[in-house]
Amino acid sequence: MNNTPSPEKQVELLETAECGIPRFGMMLRESGNAPLRSSGIDILQINTGYICNLRCRHCHVDATPERREMMTRQTMQHCLDALEKSAIATIDITGGAPEMHPDFRWFIERIREKLPDGELLVRSNLTLLSEKGKYQGIPEFLRQHRVTIIGSLPCHTQVVVDQIRGKGVFDRSIKALQLLNRLGYGKEESTLSLNLVYNPPGPSLPGGQGAIEKEFRQILLEEHGIFFNHLYTITNMPINRFLGDLLETGTYCNYMKLLADTYNPLSINNLMCKTTLSVGWDGTLYDCDFNQMLRLPLLPPAPQQISMFNEETLRNRRIMIGQHCYGCTAGAGSSCQGSLL
Repeated sequence: MNNTPSPEKQVELLETAECGIPRFGMMLRESGNAPLRSSGIDILQINTGYICNLRCRHCHVDATPERREMMTRQTMQHCLDALEKSAIATIDITGGAPEMHPDFRWFIERIREKLPDGELLVRSNLTLLSEKGKYQGIPEFLRQHRVTIIGSLPCHTQVVVDQIRGKGVFDRSIKALQLLNRLGYGKEESTLSLNLVYNPPGPSLPGGQGAIEKEFRQILLEEHGIFFNHLYTITNMPINRFLGDLLETGTYCNYMKLLADTYNPLSINNLMCKTTLSVGWDGTLYDCDFNQMLRLPLLPPAPQQISMFNEETLRNRRIMIGQHCYGCTAGAGSSCQGSLL
């Protein structure tokens, strides 16, 4: 049963819940960081759709096999046009499970043509990479186009992963990582990068990124012979499915207080919204993937659609903020690229 409130209800709850914490905007002002503005567009993060073969408990996208929101090829072309007329050096493809999009391979090929020397990232739950049939050959395709793979692996133990992601997911993920290693991914001597993403299993901040990476590296190598380049720790955002769990367990205010109490102003300059532009499946522009999930588009007068892309008007835009932003500024900070400090 889906216990996730609608995006509109989530925003209302985040902005009105009496949890005894200050407004995020006030924290920014008191720490001398208001108003929050972007400093350029280094990364274009493109969400191709919310369909996914898994139904993970901590998913901030609320992705499921039943979701049908999917980017059209025309919108993909608008993204390519934006890339061609800008200085953007990194494209970050996400979902859902982006591999499930019928135009996934076409899109990757076109991006690499326009970004021959830039970085092209694909975020994967890993499980589809080891499947036969419809998705067979995707790992080899990604290697051919020099795609960096960001693989989500919430733990290095079967019990925890299967509890969060579903029965059998751990074994499928391990099989995919072993396949990627055989193709040259994750090895020190290789240029093919394989990075992992870790989320805490519950309402707590992730531990130190370096220590967790060391633990993952040792256990995955000793028990499964797996190599990877980096591990990124990401704080669970109080939105979508994770928010639903917080409400169901009565831990919402406790978690929000934890985030607010550990607000770290040193994280502000490295926030991903300062250098990333997020594109929704329908072409709507957002400051980050989390704002996208809450349907909080760019503040006017910034263009609202990728078809209206203008790097000059977007590079110093004022950023839309809310109480959920505490998730990126707590502790060592959090972003799609991991810890900020």
